[in-house]
Amino acid sequence: MNTVSDLQLPSLPEVTLRALEVCNQDKSYREISEIIASDTALVVRILALANSSLYGPAPGVRSIEQALMRLGNKRFKTLILTAALRQVMFDLGDGAWQQLRDFWRHALTTALTARALATLTRYPEADEAFMLGMLHNIGELIAIKNPDLEAGQQYMNRQSDIAAELVTLWGLGPLAADAMRYQQALPSELRDAAHLVKVISLSTRLALSDSAGIAAAGTMFGLSEELTREINRRISHDVSVMADSLGIPLINSYSAESASQELRQAVLRHAIARQAIGFADLTGKSSTILAETVDSLTLITGLPALYFGHDDSSLVLLSGTTGVYPHLAVTAKAGGSALTEAFASRKPVNLNEQAPAVLDRQILSLLRTRSLTAIPVVTGDHCPGVFVLGTDGNTQESTTELLRLFMHQLSTVLMEKSTAFETTKESAERHHEIAIEKLREQVHEISNPLTIIRQYLHQLRNRLDDPDAREDLDVVRDELDRAANLLLQMSNNTGGDYGEKTFDLNTEIRSLARILETSLFSDSNLQFNMLMCNASTPVIANSSAIHQVLINLVRNAAESLPDSGGEVTIKTSAPVWQGHRNWVEMEVTDTGTGIPEAIRESLFTPGETTKGKGHSGIGLSIVKQLVDDMEGIIACHTGQKGTTFRVLLPAASQVKKTSD
Repeated sequence: MNTVSDLQLPSLPEVTLRALEVCNQDKSYREISEIIASDTALVVRILALANSSLYGPAPGVRSIEQALMRLGNKRFKTLILTAALRQVMFDLGDGAWQQLRDFWRHALTTALTARALATLTRYPEADEAFMLGMLHNIGELIAIKNPDLEAGQQYMNRQSDIAAELVTLWGLGPLAADAMRYQQALPSELRDAAHLVKVISLSTRLALSDSAGIAAAGTMFGLSEELTREINRRISHDVSVMADSLGIPLINSYSAESASQELRQAVLRHAIARQAIGFADLTGKSSTILAETVDSLTLITGLPALYFGHDDSSLVLLSGTTGVYPHLAVTAKAGGSALTEAFASRKPVNLNEQAPAVLDRQILSLLRTRSLTAIPVVTGDHCPGVFVLGTDGNTQESTTELLRLFMHQLSTVLMEKSTAFETTKESAERHHEIAIEKLREQVHEISNPLTIIRQYLHQLRNRLDDPDAREDLDVVRDELDRAANLLLQMSNNTGGDYGEKTFDLNTEIRSLARILETSLFSDSNLQFNMLMCNASTPVIANSSAIHQVLINLVRNAAESLPDSGGEVTIKTSAPVWQGHRNWVEMEVTDTGTGIPEAIRESLFTPGETTKGKGHSGIGLSIVKQLVDDMEGIIACHTGQKGTTFRVLLPAASQVKKTSD
């Protein structure tokens, strides 16, 4: 079965329609990207083109935004229009459209979950995880399109392999292919698998919102049930918000008829407007093109039109479709008429919305109509002229939309003819995005030799007996780590938000105490203590995140105690004044042997652990990420007599200032 030949895939018409709208309305790059990234079929089209031979031997893109930047503004807008044209030709039955709606919801849920898990577990490429989440079940989309039930079932049976083949074809790397290939592996088989593989596998399970996914979160990443359910709730809310913004019903049965009809009309208007622009001679000067396109404007609207060109400080009547027109030149300064107001404001002005000035009456006599609409031609920050369209005062919505598309495409043609001195703001932003992408590529290139040098330093240190030499190597290693962290900050920007609110920290700790004591301190030689301060401890944080932080810190503390026994103590203090603000402090202290020196320098980095076999080794990295997300501070003090983790959380505004 040839996978590649089946990649002309259907989208929900609401998504394609919105993508077409935002492209034609010159929305921000981020808004366009968000719409496109929500649909697997559009993502597939963009990745296939961005990773094609058209762009030479360039490395495979690792995110949807990278793919859009590689395509460029004009090319990806053309791709969206092409996708819309193909979309109107899809003839799916009602059952297939219902399947496609459910597929859209599941794919987007998986992708958003993958991004959230990647951020939480400190995987450095959260956007890559999102992209793979959108692609993980592409075999199902191919099956929905295929009318042959037997062939469709074959695609369903090969979903993981199909996704792996595609990401390999697009040069996304072997780890991305493995994440697709092993997405259905059992959680117990993935304990020591690559980070990305575990993120995608768990995301596909959590997207189903069942108990198996909750259990897998604990097995693979040590996430508590409460935190996992909180992530599920947040993702479900985000998907619902996206569906509402697109007009996609998620609860009731789904019919694509209305949206498909609207999409067909939008595509038809695009074709008409583009054809009308083509009637004019586009090889001449901009002023000549504008003067000639007045005929095209009348052709598509059926309404009489005039064109006034901007010349120095005047607006001069240059062409029209009403027969012989007089020489008419007026000041370009706004004076109350629809013509001059449209030129000054760079926005269409309808005479119905204001009393007519003398100039308006003069133009109405030329148009021989009851009313008029003045439409400025805008190219970047420049307005070369204004079209005036004669109306009866009640222009139909379809005509208004067709007129808007015509003006948009005309402006695009004129901007393409502009010189380098007339570069638009959008072009400047585009160059900035390209520069950022190149910077990230350079950061990755620099990071590789730093990693190799650090590995050799570690090996060399183990061979030396001289303490002074070892200390010198530690200094070099520290500086390498600092450089690596700076590079990471340059190339990544991640964050999270899990619904912060105000609650009492002491209350939350007491609610967990019995569970912690029962599960971790059942041996008679292990002791669990709580020293809660008497003052109130209201904090601005997320209770699920606090639970996860406590569980991870206390579990680590308990597992660090020697066989002979020891103590773990939770202590709170409030208020704590530091850095010109109030905090609530929580300390988790153990009487173990301390954290080994080899681990201390990379304490919050995924992969390092002092615990025994069977643990993920990223517990402290998750703690650090959660504390950072709550705008808190975490610090560690360790020695031969034990370890203390100190966590500062922002105090709620209700905390009263007190003195000891």
